[in-house]
Amino acid sequence: MQSLYDFNYEQIQQLALDYGWKKFRGHQIFQWLYRKRVFQIDEMSDLSLDTREKLKESFIINPCKIVDKQVSSDGTVKYLFELSDGAYVESVLMIYDYGKSICVSSQVGCNMGCDFCASGLLKKRRDLTSGEMVAQVLSVQKELDEKNERISHIVVMGTGEPFDNYENVMNFAATVNHDRGLGIGGRHITISTCGIVPKIYAFAQAHTQYNLAISLHAPNNELRNQLMPVNKAYPLEVLMEAVRYYTTLNNRRLTFEYILLRGVNDSDEHAAQLAKLIHGLNAYVNLIPYNEVDEHGYRSVDVQSAMKFYDKLMKRNIRVTIRKEHGGDIDAACGQLRAKKEKQRME
Repeated sequence: MQSLYDFNYEQIQQLALDYGWKKFRGHQIFQWLYRKRVFQIDEMSDLSLDTREKLKESFIINPCKIVDKQVSSDGTVKYLFELSDGAYVESVLMIYDYGKSICVSSQVGCNMGCDFCASGLLKKRRDLTSGEMVAQVLSVQKELDEKNERISHIVVMGTGEPFDNYENVMNFAATVNHDRGLGIGGRHITISTCGIVPKIYAFAQAHTQYNLAISLHAPNNELRNQLMPVNKAYPLEVLMEAVRYYTTLNNRRLTFEYILLRGVNDSDEHAAQLAKLIHGLNAYVNLIPYNEVDEHGYRSVDVQSAMKFYDKLMKRNIRVTIRKEHGGDIDAACGQLRAKKEKQRME
């Protein structure tokens, strides 16, 4: 059955009208889902019994359940969810000075084939519905409710390529952003892409407040072709043209994600190439410590090497940060825990 989480605020009001109810009934349902955060339709006590029974004939609320949870010494929590068809997906809750951020998956598996990424260890089975993405957030928020804490930021950077599931991801963002729902500000929602150029143009034209992050990881086509097959379809010159279109149309600062891989993309020459590539853009580089994945063989740089790369960019007037490392003592890499559980299931 379909999840009520699949409907954004306007859609759930239309659902009420389709049933012959008043639009306000949709408002009530939305409030039960996102303000009172019930997981059972029967808990919607101000709806008539007949209304609840009709909803239960076609809908459920939460389409996933927590089947595993790993807690790091730094407070990071990795969640493994099982969906209604038995598929596994992951989310990660990360603690920052500015609040609690959840990293959400957008697909079951991934077909992008990035050479260093645990998400691609298992190929894409299907897209997630917007409701299955919402369910990841609400399942974690329900746990935080017990401590009077809340999720303040969302990043769609987990397993899957968000712009390969564009419509569902945008519907998900509209739902969690709505002020009658979770009310997470648009500027606190970040959507990442490895470079699906047509969807970057579509995202630019949508004129949302959501942040855009580009998973770059290499400053030249030769290296990026090796690390990220998407570059063969949309090479850097095509990608950067789309990025410039986005920044011109939206006047928004964007992020370039750059995982530092020891001896691969971390040289002084790579830093110079990266600075030249993004010079003049309203953007910053987020350098990311690599969560090592045994199956791939890549290794993370040490702190001194990361700082050296950081300094090279700063001296070229590139705004840059180094992401705080999260979950080093758990299966923190995107897709890592899911791959382990799938392997156990097949044994």
